[in-house]
Amino acid sequence: MVSWRNLDTLEAYKKLLTLKDSVSLRDVLNGARIAEYSVPMAAGLTYNYAAKKVDKRVLQILQELADEQGLIEKYKALLNGEIINTGENRKVLHHLARGQQAGDVVYNGKNMRGFYEEQRLKIADFAAKVHSGEIKGSTGKKFTAVTQIGIGGSDLGPRAIYLALEKWAEKNNKKKMDAHFISNVDPDDAAGVVSSLNLEETLFILVSKSGVTQETLANELFVKSFLKKAGLNPSKHMIAVTSETSPLAGNPEYLASFYMDDFIGGRFSSSSAVGGAVISLAFGPEVFECFLSGAAEADKTALEQNILKNPALLDALIGVYERNVLNLPATAVLPYSQALNRFPAHLQQADMESNGKQVNRNGEPLSYATGPVVFGEPGTNGQHSFYQLLHQGTDIVPLQFIGFTENQTGEDVTVDGSTSQMKLCANLAAQIVAFAKGKDDENPNKRFPGERPSSLIYGKKLTPNSLGALLSHFENKIMFQGFTWNVNSFDQEGVQLGKKLTKEVLSGKMDETLSSYAKLLGI
Repeated sequence: MVSWRNLDTLEAYKKLLTLKDSVSLRDVLNGARIAEYSVPMAAGLTYNYAAKKVDKRVLQILQELADEQGLIEKYKALLNGEIINTGENRKVLHHLARGQQAGDVVYNGKNMRGFYEEQRLKIADFAAKVHSGEIKGSTGKKFTAVTQIGIGGSDLGPRAIYLALEKWAEKNNKKKMDAHFISNVDPDDAAGVVSSLNLEETLFILVSKSGVTQETLANELFVKSFLKKAGLNPSKHMIAVTSETSPLAGNPEYLASFYMDDFIGGRFSSSSAVGGAVISLAFGPEVFECFLSGAAEADKTALEQNILKNPALLDALIGVYERNVLNLPATAVLPYSQALNRFPAHLQQADMESNGKQVNRNGEPLSYATGPVVFGEPGTNGQHSFYQLLHQGTDIVPLQFIGFTENQTGEDVTVDGSTSQMKLCANLAAQIVAFAKGKDDENPNKRFPGERPSSLIYGKKLTPNSLGALLSHFENKIMFQGFTWNVNSFDQEGVQLGKKLTKEVLSGKMDETLSSYAKLLGI
């Protein structure tokens, strides 16, 4: 049995507090440290934390913290199917969807590993029939595009993955279909996407676990109206990804239904049918399998007890040190890869929806900070946007850089003696050092204080395998931080109140305050 304790009850945490800001990056950052403070990741990636404000003493206490809080034991309990989501009394099984775990998890007589694998194989078979033309649209034309209708985890993760692999797939002749996404209930979103499509050749994926998600069903009806106006049969142009108990399950209004369950939260569902359907249709099932393989490989590294050999756990613990000892309220994810342009948006939900909690797993108020604000933008675009505040603002924001030595397409140009990829990587290296060491100047306006901590995840090229490993790294980092803070990272009650009040507005049954704002907006 694992022991669930608040962070501030741990002896290791009390030790950490005595070491507050004991490392000067200006003094310690050098070539030897950069070589030493590095951990291999899955799929050929590497996690480098040389520019983090930690030293051997801090790392030793972080190891003690991991051991005292039983973080690996809690991860194993999750993998073994124990009830980890205490708010909803559920297991947490997204790791199982990508093949992780030595044993099986059984629920109500159902082998959950077998269930997830069955859905993956059904999707693969369906995708193959779509690609071959065996399954066609209502006018007999082959499908050439797929559009996912969903919101939150049904959109952010799958969209980020598709965009991350699109150019790679084109270069490697893996792209089968164009993919599009509709998420916002704002009708301009759906109208803008649909107007760009050849509806005769478009397959729509409706993703809703409950089958009653308001925004998603509104967009479904919106799309169906366009299909009908075009003289098309919507039931020949739509599939559903839902739970087996939802009104969408086995519904004749869809070409096929594929299933997920309550044990995989939306923000962790990219490894399930939620991501599997659109990625398998867009790039082929084998690409999705490679993505899952990279994620599963990273899941295994997360079982290592030694934090210096466990990049996800180390990243998580350094993040806790920054949040709770250095009192830094935010973190930025900065991929120097255009392919990852929506990856920070996905991590915003994955992290803030998971660990944005003020009570522990038992519903008791916490006296310490939990999840940070997460934001980001690809470099070098971000450098011309918000880096001013990061360099010279009054708040220090820890930074998570991601970079690759090669681009995905192989296309490049040499200008002034260097390629664009070299310029991109040069900017990345320069930013890490500039943030860490800063610059003195007689003119205060041109003075850079430095001491801005950052880490770097890097590899050769962004591929399905390395993308899966990257996603797993951050999912497991979030999980370990939640365990450390003793919060339930797998429910999201914070999104429910707004939904409830929205229904009150639309039903007309609302109080005076709500009614006043509704009138301002023409309702």
